Amino acid sequence: MTRRGLLGAAPLAAVAGAGISGYEAGGQTCAPVTAAVNIFPDDPRYQELTVGYNQRWVGTPDYVRLVSSTDQVVRAVQEAVDRGKRLSVVSGGHCLAPFVFNSEVDVVIDLSGLGGVSFDPRRQAFAVEGGARLSAVYETLFKKWGVTLPGGMCPTVGIGGHATGGGYGFLSRQFGAVIDHLEAVEIVVVDRSGTARAVVAGRNPADPHHDLWWASAGGGGGNFGIVTRFWFRTPGTSGADPGRLLVKPPKDVLLSAVGIPWSALDEAKFTRLVTNWGRWYEQHAAPTSPARVLSGIASLAHRSAQNVFLLTQVDATAPGAQQLLGDYLGALTEGLGVDAVVAAQPAQKLPWLHAVRLIAASIPSFINPTLRGASKSAYLRTGYTQAQAAAMYRALTRTDFANPAGAVTLAGFSGGAVNAVPANRTALVHRGAAFWTLFETQWQDPAADAANIGWLRELYGSVWSATGGYPAPNAQADGCYINNPDPDITDPAFNRSGVPWQTLYYKDNYPRLQRIKAAYDPRDVFRHAQSIALP
Repeated sequence: MTRRGLLGAAPLAAVAGAGISGYEAGGQTCAPVTAAVNIFPDDPRYQELTVGYNQRWVGTPDYVRLVSSTDQVVRAVQEAVDRGKRLSVVSGGHCLAPFVFNSEVDVVIDLSGLGGVSFDPRRQAFAVEGGARLSAVYETLFKKWGVTLPGGMCPTVGIGGHATGGGYGFLSRQFGAVIDHLEAVEIVVVDRSGTARAVVAGRNPADPHHDLWWASAGGGGGNFGIVTRFWFRTPGTSGADPGRLLVKPPKDVLLSAVGIPWSALDEAKFTRLVTNWGRWYEQHAAPTSPARVLSGIASLAHRSAQNVFLLTQVDATAPGAQQLLGDYLGALTEGLGVDAVVAAQPAQKLPWLHAVRLIAASIPSFINPTLRGASKSAYLRTGYTQAQAAAMYRALTRTDFANPAGAVTLAGFSGGAVNAVPANRTALVHRGAAFWTLFETQWQDPAADAANIGWLRELYGSVWSATGGYPAPNAQADGCYINNPDPDITDPAFNRSGVPWQTLYYKDNYPRLQRIKAAYDPRDVFRHAQSIALP
């Protein structure tokens, strides 16, 4: 299983807002701990700091600015603006598109020095700095206070891009998206005069910067400013006890892994598996569904991988959890025959944090510094048709392409509590989906670029051939996920749907995002190839 397939990626780790240091937060002054550092091309660190997870995209900036406070971010942005330098920002570095690292960027602001996780008694919320990575966020929140965020499971994803794009994981059907727990953000913005400043934007509609909070809750990275700090608190909670202010993960979970060998799957059985999957999630997408305590993925890797996998997590403390898991697996494999499921193991009952670590350990690709990749996404309201599943089968069994990292991953992270929030409550608009899908491939040799990119384009285009090559919002599909940015989505040679890429990502929320862009980034300082455009 690949990292991207398991976890839903996050783009450009932290370019949607930023915060303040040197102002009073929770009664404590956020003062710089160390001086900012410039890394120039002759520094041995430069090469490491100018390329992210995807080795296809390498930057050539004048320098990389390593920061450790919001004051330093403000100064770094001001210097870039004063000198007319194009800037970008990174914390996790998991963007598969060239939003951060490209030849047009002069200055990269690296937030890896902003990784703190703490409790702010003044705001009665948990403060997570924009450069924190998910592994540190989960470990600190749980070990210190027994709480968590319902985010993705890849340990090296940065909270900045993950949260600003929405943020999903195995707990999202039960507790919602990450941004459903967003209380406030700190954002470094640039006004019309060219002055950089820090703004705090809150969830309360009476907050003068509430619109900026709204845009940061699902509007995607790289649009409005630089996020240096998030505050998280679950809506409806209050009080001085931190352990009651954010969701608590299950004490234990049931973790199930089922392998199905390709040798047991012909086109009819593969199609049955895909349609079974979609039907189950379609039937259990309601916010009140008792099955919202279960979430899973189906990693449908190319036939050269030998198996496809079903990975499922269930809240073991929920009534009838074992029966729910059994019924779920039975529904997904119904009609495949008793010989199909040969690699099934009994579900393990594990403490929640143990399960988080175990899943993370099964994602080896994040430690591979030579990977190249491409991905596309789709939200689904209803399951795939037989024709669409057959198109997947043809691509995944091609004999002229044999990359086991090429995969279609069905991700049951939407629906349930995610759909309890109205589509206009935050910028994350896809509130009616039952699940989403990641189409991806990864490779190492640059000589294999054309073969892998071409295979992915053909796979995706054939699945969505009836709607012009992309999942145009309709009764079945609901557009694309901004945290899986796709360079092809803006190209009419591939996106023949007639639906603009802005609509695929944001639907009816896009005009409001443009107005907020004009209010907080009128000079278009924070931009990339698919950023929110000024109206």
